[in-house]
Amino acid sequence: MKTWYHKTKQYAKSCINIPAYEYRIKEEKRMKRRFMALALAAAMTVSMTSAVFAADEIKSADDLEGKKIGVQLGTTGDADATEVKDATVERYNKGNDAVMALKQGKIDCVVIDSEPAKKFVEKNDDLEIVEDIFDKEEYAICLSKDNADLTKEFNEALKELKDDGTLDSIRDNYIGDDAGKTPYETPKDADHSKGTLTMATNATFQPYEYYDGDKIVGIDVDIAQAVCDKLGYELKVEDMEFDAIVNSVKSGKADFGAAGMTVTEDRKKSVDFTDPYTTAEQVVIVKK
Repeated sequence: MKTWYHKTKQYAKSCINIPAYEYRIKEEKRMKRRFMALALAAAMTVSMTSAVFAADEIKSADDLEGKKIGVQLGTTGDADATEVKDATVERYNKGNDAVMALKQGKIDCVVIDSEPAKKFVEKNDDLEIVEDIFDKEEYAICLSKDNADLTKEFNEALKELKDDGTLDSIRDNYIGDDAGKTPYETPKDADHSKGTLTMATNATFQPYEYYDGDKIVGIDVDIAQAVCDKLGYELKVEDMEFDAIVNSVKSGKADFGAAGMTVTEDRKKSVDFTDPYTTAEQVVIVKK
């Protein structure tokens, strides 16, 4: 049987616990409302950002106005997207990072070179390419302005490789129905006694340069090897960020740069270019 003391003590405890309990309930409700508000805001943000437009809505660069465009930093795609009126340009160190941002709904589209775009779309069936939006462009190898003799030698070697079909064979080994059938091989009698030439590249640009295991391979690498075989040099390939290549060549840290690089007036202020070895174009990748 409870005494008056026990009843009084129990009543005192209830006076303390009731407000505490009510405060906890109110706090839980407040936190729940806050969480729901944050979740709603996040959902609205994703919904707004994910409202990517369809491929058939893009007929020209003007149709990209006001969009959020992903590009690889320092590329021609970066330059082209920057010229689009009212566009927000999101720059990434790798083209793949831009593509992933598109898939996640963070951007509306990606502007990138056509051949890498094809490789990305092959691996992602929820993406598609829009072509004929930008002008054709030319790829060439960049060299230091202080090394005009080497530039001349490169041009002579490239002409020989073009005339004997080697350039076409290298390209066909990576692009088209005959991919993998015509790998370039250094001639057995090649003389590499002149030393080593260092090539600066950005190995995230399949099929021009990319990693196959620990080795950098691709169209540009094979062309560079073929040129070095012609001229009597060993080839060393160094991977770096794309926007560091021109400065690397200009400073002499690399002998030349080959990275699916478009010849532009701005780049020609810093480095010289060989004659073009192929043409390309920028395309737009969107979600289906």
